[in-house]
Amino acid sequence: MSTRLASVAAFAALSLVLPGCSSDADELQQWMEQQRRETRTTVKPLSPPKKFLPEAYGGAQVVDPFSPQKLTVALKQEAAQPSSLLAAEMSRRREPLESYPLDSMSMVGSVYRGKARYALLKVDSLLYQVKVGDYMGQNFGRITKITETDISLREVVQDAAGEWIERTSTLQLQETGR
Repeated sequence: MSTRLASVAAFAALSLVLPGCSSDADELQQWMEQQRRETRTTVKPLSPPKKFLPEAYGGAQVVDPFSPQKLTVALKQEAAQPSSLLAAEMSRRREPLESYPLDSMSMVGSVYRGKARYALLKVDSLLYQVKVGDYMGQNFGRITKITETDISLREVVQDAAGEWIERTSTLQLQETGR
């Protein structure tokens, strides 16, 4: 009998609470309707799409840069007149540090031995000692100057036209945090 009494009490409590909720719900519904009536939405009209003006292709009269004839002529010219910069580099014996790109090397210090300055390079967790005149990097880089903070190189690279030119690169001392 006690469970029946408990369920009757719960029903009585719900019947007292529900009418209070319905008045709150009605009030909320009225407020929402009032807000809908008072709110004015403004939507900007879409701008018309821009007119597409096709451009005529004018490259049909120009020589195709990828034509086999043009490439063959350029290769024959290069074979007939090899660049003196490249010819000198190709005829010498390669040094061990030329098999690594410059960005894989880090300068970790410099030392004097006699009157000559040497730079200390770390490559693949190995330490190398280099001097002015040594080669390093994959672009025929020759060391031209060593200071306490950097190594200057002369590299031989191809420019956009395919010509071999010299450029200067620098490898700076890497500070290690202790």
